[in-house]
Amino acid sequence: MAEPITRRIFVEAGIGSGMRVLDVGCGVGDVTFVAADLVGSTGEVVGTDRVATPLEIARKRAADDDPENVTFLFGEPTEMSFDLPFDAVVGRYVLMYQADPAAWLRKLLTHVRPGGVVAFHEPYRDGLRSFPPVPSYDQAWQLVDDTLRASGADPCMGIKLHTIFEAAGLPSPSMRMETLFAGGDCEDHLHHEIDIVSVLLPEAERFGIATGDEASTEALVERARAEMSTSGSVVLCRCDVGAWARRP
Repeated sequence: MAEPITRRIFVEAGIGSGMRVLDVGCGVGDVTFVAADLVGSTGEVVGTDRVATPLEIARKRAADDDPENVTFLFGEPTEMSFDLPFDAVVGRYVLMYQADPAAWLRKLLTHVRPGGVVAFHEPYRDGLRSFPPVPSYDQAWQLVDDTLRASGADPCMGIKLHTIFEAAGLPSPSMRMETLFAGGDCEDHLHHEIDIVSVLLPEAERFGIATGDEASTEALVERARAEMSTSGSVVLCRCDVGAWARRP
């Protein structure tokens, strides 16, 4: 459900045919493959991540789909060197995990040619809510926010992108924000938010925020569906913010 948002951000930012793109914090390759589709067979996308396990999945996906314009590399992108500069650097849900996102972004700019695109897609989670209240849904997003903050991540990074781009030495960025919300039988929307609980549950347990029994994803989704059916509620998902600018 996030892919169309990312695609719209990249298209507005100017990612297009023939470009050479660096995707930082690529994980299992979702954003890399979006960029690869936009740049086409005459372009190239290099995905990097400093965690090895998701890169193994990304490489398997690439092998299965056989795109010729995608490469995945292990390592910290600010410490890497490349033979040629990139036409763009992109990332999704990456700056939120950096201790000093402006300084980290400033280092990344050395990989981008002058006039090249810098585009990031980050969350702004301060608007999450349900109305009338859906307790299980609200429990889930609050658990996610508490766990992210406890681990040092910033769940509201999206709203800070303007300041961070300028602090990194970039021009004032163009920005857009999108969100998903729905009522009735909206299981996909519930999973869009609640599935993150299963990913973060080990950390939530480590910080004493939740236990496995309390935070079962399927149990939370089923309870939220029942509560929505009773109250006629709508749920508002996280806001997704895109920001883009060109390197001076």
